[in-house]
This record gives sequence, C-alpha cells and structure tokens, in this order.
Amino acid sequence: MQKLVDREDFEDSQSEIDFFKNIKPYPMSYLIYFTEVRSCELLLPKAGNSHKVRFLKKEIKKINKFFSTNNGFVHYMEQNHSYLDHQFFSRQSQVDFSLTPSINYYENPEFSTSHDMLWAKVQALYRYIHYIREQLERLEPGSSSEFRERQPSLLVWSGGKTDLIELIYALFASGYLNHGTSDIITICKAFEDIFNIKLANPYKTYSNIKARKGDRTKFLNLLIMLLETKMNKDDD
Repeated sequence: MQKLVDREDFEDSQSEIDFFKNIKPYPMSYLIYFTEVRSCELLLPKAGNSHKVRFLKKEIKKINKFFSTNNGFVHYMEQNHSYLDHQFFSRQSQVDFSLTPSINYYENPEFSTSHDMLWAKVQALYRYIHYIREQLERLEPGSSSEFRERQPSLLVWSGGKTDLIELIYALFASGYLNHGTSDIITICKAFEDIFNIKLANPYKTYSNIKARKGDRTKFLNLLIMLLETKMNKDDD
C-alpha cells in the first residue's frame, strides 16, 4: 500500500482522509490483533488454570484502561463523526492531541497520520476482547461474563438462527458497523454476546440463504412488512 501511495499519491485531501480512516486501518488492525494474541500466548503461564485466568483478567483490565484513556477518540469514531477528520487522518496535521497517546505499532512517520494507527488498534482490541473471553470461558466456564458490559440473559433471540444470520449479513453488507471494517465473525460474536446464542458456521448458513429459490431475503422482507404494518396501525 505504501509503495502505491508513494507512487500515485492522492487526488485530494478527502481521498487521503478516506484512505487513512477506512482503508489502511483495516489490515493493520489484524496485524496488531495477531501480535497481541501471539504475545498473550507466549506470556500465558504454562501450568495452573488459576494462574492463566489471573493473567487473562489482567489483560482485560489493560484493554479497559486503553479504552478509558482513549474514550474521546473512540466515541468520536463510534458516533461516525467527521468534523475532526482533517486533523486525525491527514498527514498535514501531524499533531499528538491530548486524547491520543503515541502508538508505536509498525508506525511509519511517512505513511501515518496522528490517529490512523490508534484507530487500527481500537479495532484490533475489539477482536482481542473476544479472544480473551473465549480463553477465559474455556479455562473457567462463566468467568468471562463478569467483564461483559451487557447482561446477555436479558435478551434472548427467539427467532431462527438462519434469520439472525440473514440480518447479520445485511448489516455487514451495509458497511455501517465500524465503518465497514468489521468482518462476519466479529459481528457474529457480538450478536452471540447480546442474545446469548451460539452461531455455528455462519458462512455455510449464508450459502444456504443464497441458494434459496425465489425470495432469498425472506426474513428481511418480513421485517419490512411487519414494520410497515405497525406504522400504518399507529397512524390510524
């Protein structure tokens, strides 16, 4: 990517912002994520489940501290704001703002803005949270639930799993989750947390949905019909 940018550069400032906000952080977030996972596996105690659980809980605390420190920037991105993009995602504004500590993951000053690597790390740690929870659940079933921000038991998906997968793929196709950078597995894991459900092999389910004869998006169409019916009823 860097060679291509060096060779062709950007047509205008908006193209540069889009690249450093929506394109570069996506692959970099995976590089950071797998670096975190590798580091965790190397440092994880080799014996004794209690020692392993204690280590993983410390990892959760470090993640929470990171999000607390960068709360302003995370909120800005999650709310899909753009009024500071020219400062955060343009190389013309190489300034460290108070809400953003320096990020040293693979940072190249000639190929970075003040916040693109921070945004990549935010996305990486979203994935890393799920990894830590899975490890905790495997070592000590039920132990990861204390770190969940929501109470999954309050919401239970009472429809079919295929319907939920159809909804998830629609949201994925929209690009409205994490600016289109979230993959299917990450989205599925989030829905598993929310609805206390296990979604096995979403790719196969999606293939079955695509193979339907006639109405392939029947659940989404049903939702449209039900909402239209409710709105018409409320208007009466």
